[in-house]
Amino acid sequence: MYKTYTMELAGRTLRVEIGKVGKQANGCAFMQYGDTTVLCTATASAKPRDGIDFFPLSVEYEEKMYSIGKFPGGFNKREGKASENSVLTSRVIDRPIRPLFPKDYRNDVTIDDMVMAVDPECRPELLAMIGSSVALSISDLPFDGPCAMTQIGMIDGELIVNPSQKQWDEGDLNLTVASVGQKVIMIEAGADEIPESKMIEAIYKAHEVNLQVIEFIKGIVAEVGKPKAAYTSCAVPQELFDAMKEIVPPAEMETAVFTDEKQVREANIAQITDRLTEAFADHEDWLAVLGEAIYQYEKKTVRKMILKDHKRPDGREITQIRPLSAEIDLIPRVHGSAMFTRGQTQICDVCTLAPLSEMQKVEGLDSFVNEKRYLHQYNFPSYSVGETKVSRGPGRREIGHGALAERALVPVLPSKEEFPYSIRCVSETFESNGSTSQASICASTMSLMAAGVPLKKPVAGISCGLVTGDTDDDFIVLTDIQGLEDFFGDMDFKVAGTHDGITAIQMDIKIHGLTRPIVETAIAHCKDAREYILTNIMEPCIAEPRKEVSKYAPKIVSMQISPEKIGDVVGQRGKTINEIIARTGVKIDITDDGKVSICGEDKDKIQNAMDMIKIIVTEFEQGQIFKGKVVSIKDFGAFIEFAPGKEGMVHISKISKNRIEHVEDVLSLGDEVTVVCLGKDRMGRISFSMKDVAQQ
Repeated sequence: MYKTYTMELAGRTLRVEIGKVGKQANGCAFMQYGDTTVLCTATASAKPRDGIDFFPLSVEYEEKMYSIGKFPGGFNKREGKASENSVLTSRVIDRPIRPLFPKDYRNDVTIDDMVMAVDPECRPELLAMIGSSVALSISDLPFDGPCAMTQIGMIDGELIVNPSQKQWDEGDLNLTVASVGQKVIMIEAGADEIPESKMIEAIYKAHEVNLQVIEFIKGIVAEVGKPKAAYTSCAVPQELFDAMKEIVPPAEMETAVFTDEKQVREANIAQITDRLTEAFADHEDWLAVLGEAIYQYEKKTVRKMILKDHKRPDGREITQIRPLSAEIDLIPRVHGSAMFTRGQTQICDVCTLAPLSEMQKVEGLDSFVNEKRYLHQYNFPSYSVGETKVSRGPGRREIGHGALAERALVPVLPSKEEFPYSIRCVSETFESNGSTSQASICASTMSLMAAGVPLKKPVAGISCGLVTGDTDDDFIVLTDIQGLEDFFGDMDFKVAGTHDGITAIQMDIKIHGLTRPIVETAIAHCKDAREYILTNIMEPCIAEPRKEVSKYAPKIVSMQISPEKIGDVVGQRGKTINEIIARTGVKIDITDDGKVSICGEDKDKIQNAMDMIKIIVTEFEQGQIFKGKVVSIKDFGAFIEFAPGKEGMVHISKISKNRIEHVEDVLSLGDEVTVVCLGKDRMGRISFSMKDVAQQ
């Protein structure tokens, strides 16, 4: 059955076509918003995957370069590895969808969102998010939706619903909010120090729009939605739980898990696991799910103690942060380094500075090639959690955490004019027990300041957790969650910012949405914790950026020339600029608007290159003094090169105050001389005098 549905969304038409394409998928929606077109499909395996204790959901956001009328870059001219934007978009779509599947569902599910056309007024990421919900909602999969997503931008203090790509790039806020039912289920934001009150206003403006989209999707489901199919439950039998409690009473489980040492807790659980494995040796079916059963037993124990007794596993108060410490300059010779420790979470960040020419070039559907001046990369080796696993490069989690920290720090970075460097921060996870992404923000801030990057303000990050009861008003928000509280809790609410406002948010939850009181409480807790970290830990360690970059960092100075003079500096086929580089050993970058960056290790050589460029772009006037080298001798005079590619002539009569018969009597090739400009001769050449220098 082919059906078309439309609604007006933020001043543009959202169009959904069902039954036209992708008919063999469990659910398929052909989506259009303006001219942006995305094909969204949802497909599931017929049977659950054996031997796993998680829901195997995969979200693939595919960027096709034909959508903007371009060839892909690279040798093969074919789309290859997913871009960073694709990975981040897939993660944003995954986070609100995953909690809406049954916890005992183990069938493989793949959501594929293929971008086929891009209208700059309608961002394809948003359309893929909505289309994923439509495809799942009309399918026979056990999806408890629909959910909807809205993006909010802000320009000059005005909130904009579903902004264009230009508004998204230039605005002070990039906010994505997902909702299900009457609750918010996902928040992702980058912001230019937005106050908490304004952020909450923006979140619930998006939520109001989401409710309209949800009603629109419900109408589609009512007409063309498939009946939900039965699935094989992988739930742990209640009989196993009952038998476990006979062997390991709840009080013993509480003693096992309530400790501030992760290794001690894991050892306690390992002993309990061994006892239960031995006790159930004759129950092969129970042994197959014993690991999941112990996990759930541990989870119920932790949640009960937190929610009912306000007792946390490590004995902290509900709003108490774990022990904190900060250190800078721990790695020699690098341009900047810092380490931030929170409990058993420890991040070392190393900052590297480079010329602007080192900026990363990124293919994208917004403008095909973007340049990234600031890179934040995050690594999570297996030893940080006491495991052994070969590194295969950054996965989606590492890319996501790096992007979150990058987003948090971009608003406080100096402009290229203020600080003409490319900047790379790498956060190495030394130890992990909860919220390493926020620790990397703190470490990166200090590393940048130690490297001499003139940040406008320091940024800190913290994460809050949540445990809920049977009703909406039965909940408790935990400040600074450790790994156990993250695993067994309902939320990981990360907020980064300065003293004055929020720069980034990322919220993951495992339940069917949050009420407004929970969102407001979490944001308030994060603000209090952020202020504490900035004031009591980070600022005492390094209060402000260093005035100069490290002696090991390249030195970069900038100058402005007229765009009309760029050709003179570059010279024919690059001859002039290459000569300057060869003489001084510096690196020179020139932008189309005449901004010149000179990079080197020796300040004198940098100044020498700058002086050469100044001479080249100078409009020559009578009386100017230059130093140069004799490069050619003629019967009538000598030619003096006073800058790469720039020569002037000293007539034989202007060489000496005394009469000379031959130029060679006074000058030889290669001589260094000082001359004064006399203007231009009849042939348009620059004319010099040596004998009149003293008079100037």
